[in-house]
Amino acid sequence: MQTPMFYISRDAGSSLVEQIVTAVANRIDDKLLRTGARMPSIRQFADEQNVSRFTVVEAYDRLVAKGYLESRRGAGFFVRERASMLSNATTNPQIAAPAQQLDVVWLVRNMFRQLPPQKMPGSGVLPHDWLDGELVANGLRAISRLNQNLLLHYGTPQGFLPLRQQLQLKLAELEIAASPEQIVMTSGVTQALDLVAREFTRPGDTIFVDDPAWFLMFGSFAILGAKVVGIPRLQDGPDVAKLAELAAIHKPKLYIINSVMHNPTSTSLSAAKAFQVLKTAEQHDFMIVEDDIYCDMHPGAAVQPATRISALDQLNRVIYLGGFSKTLAANLRVGFIATSPEIALRLSDRKMLSTLTTTEIGERVVYKILSEGHYRKHVDRIRVKLDGVRDDITKRLDNIGIKVDYRTPAGMFLWTETGVDTNKLTEKAFEQGYLLTPGSLFSPHQMPSTKMRFNIAAMSDPGVWEFLKKELK
Repeated sequence: MQTPMFYISRDAGSSLVEQIVTAVANRIDDKLLRTGARMPSIRQFADEQNVSRFTVVEAYDRLVAKGYLESRRGAGFFVRERASMLSNATTNPQIAAPAQQLDVVWLVRNMFRQLPPQKMPGSGVLPHDWLDGELVANGLRAISRLNQNLLLHYGTPQGFLPLRQQLQLKLAELEIAASPEQIVMTSGVTQALDLVAREFTRPGDTIFVDDPAWFLMFGSFAILGAKVVGIPRLQDGPDVAKLAELAAIHKPKLYIINSVMHNPTSTSLSAAKAFQVLKTAEQHDFMIVEDDIYCDMHPGAAVQPATRISALDQLNRVIYLGGFSKTLAANLRVGFIATSPEIALRLSDRKMLSTLTTTEIGERVVYKILSEGHYRKHVDRIRVKLDGVRDDITKRLDNIGIKVDYRTPAGMFLWTETGVDTNKLTEKAFEQGYLLTPGSLFSPHQMPSTKMRFNIAAMSDPGVWEFLKKELK
């Protein structure tokens, strides 16, 4: 048997043994290694993965202890039958474990698997080598030299004040006026969305989202008991006629929108659409939540026209969300909410009751990077790199029959038409060690789709292109 395809990193936080154990166990759980399959010999595995034989022996022994493998004297190691083991833990052995479903949870779980970034064209983050680890490391080193007592206490519920003051300047550049008292720090935009949804909705209420849109919020809103309704997204923003029609029917509490650098299409909102969306919100009395997580990837209105509803409304009916996980580090969970003083106080209290405070260490790191002027140059480099690959990736996709819906001059995503069921395409890709993102996940309906999102920064692996060419013949 060929050695299972996975990635081992000597720079990872876990040992080589732990990485092998996790990777093999994941492939057995996902049925990519079938019951009874013979594992590679210790020598073969060690040679192909460039690790010592002692490492492989320890990893195999741990997998045997966990019930994933069995050792047959003189024959080697084999994938163990786990169904019988699992049935002992259930009161009804006739009930089989549910089949794996390709859904939002499946995608998010597999985004955290140990795959190199170039094998994840469906991911929503930039590869490590596109970012600046030294920039973050320097910030951490500077924080470590502070008075230790500053690092040992809780932060403040609204977040590190100097960072909120710095964000006031950042928002002013976007023509959004917000005092530090109007800004609440969060653990990324994900927590920001959760806080806002919990504050403004109750079970049975309706939340509008773009269709397509960022998939993770569909599940989180459903857990709150909210009804999620999609508004068709066009090249210059939502279908405003449909927005007005559905608002009259559903009476939504919130509308979540990417005005700038929409995920997954990389389109931005026109001024006309921004005015119409705000007018509809006023007419039907719902709040607009403007998720601007990709703000700093936008090259400016001269390259791609874009209007933020927050700049029109000045945080009366619009709640603005931002963060730094896309441009600095996915593990640096520093986001923020900008809103009216009254709502900021309510959200700060809600945050305090659920998580007390956010991590001030991370907030201090971001403050250092922003305040010393390093961030602006860093995001300029990211935009240049994205510009350097966008046209080439678009042409290569065209050449294999994948059409890009909107040819935008900015952003990290391409929203495409493949002509095939992308759920099935994603399943086949996963068997080959690649993570794609099917279009079905980006709609609240989650119906099979021929659409697919590609991350242009994660398309450098020749194997990805070979796979797509073969499957789309």
